[in-house]
Amino acid sequence: MAFPHLPSSLALKTTCRSALTPVPITVSSRPIQNPAKFTNWVLDFRSKSLNFAFCGALALGLSLPGVGVADAKVGVNKPELLPKEFTTVIDVAGFLSDGQEKRLAEEISDIEKDTGFKLRVLAQNYPDTPGLAIRDFWQVDDRTVVFVADPNFGNILNFNVGASVDLDIPRSFWSRLAGKYGNMFYWKEKGEDASIEAAVMAISSCLREPVGPNNCSDVK
Repeated sequence: MAFPHLPSSLALKTTCRSALTPVPITVSSRPIQNPAKFTNWVLDFRSKSLNFAFCGALALGLSLPGVGVADAKVGVNKPELLPKEFTTVIDVAGFLSDGQEKRLAEEISDIEKDTGFKLRVLAQNYPDTPGLAIRDFWQVDDRTVVFVADPNFGNILNFNVGASVDLDIPRSFWSRLAGKYGNMFYWKEKGEDASIEAAVMAISSCLREPVGPNNCSDVK
């Protein structure tokens, strides 16, 4: 998986290839000479695959119960689609009512006050998105979770998770969250707004849990 250059403050060390050019993987019939080294390589590969970062106009993340990657899209950067005033919820797709946006913004404000973590929500319908412009608008850092809701990828829930958040929240939480509230059956039946609201409340609950071996084990 590959990503474009990000500011060093984001502490995401992966790099980006254009159009997410896949790396060819070959299977050999020869026996593995160093099983321990191979196991470490697999774990390292999986770890890198679980890093969340912007690529083009999207925030790519775990969109299925396994490691999933959204289809490659041409990156966009449209600051003109940003709101005039600062807000933690940007809905350029029109999925949310004014009342829903207000409730989500209030919940996000409470999360930041109570935990120090910043949740930001972008509802988009690619290619109608401010894209990379949200990075500076929201001052995305290593304590930020950027949640991009976009139905074009099948699973509507996509996450960009800062390094500090990644230390406290199990990576499996994001895949389980996407599997529960982001799958196509859920949002097509209940609506994109229901998926977004349910995901925000689940993230809120998770971020408030004490850090430990079993935190965020239940997607609420």
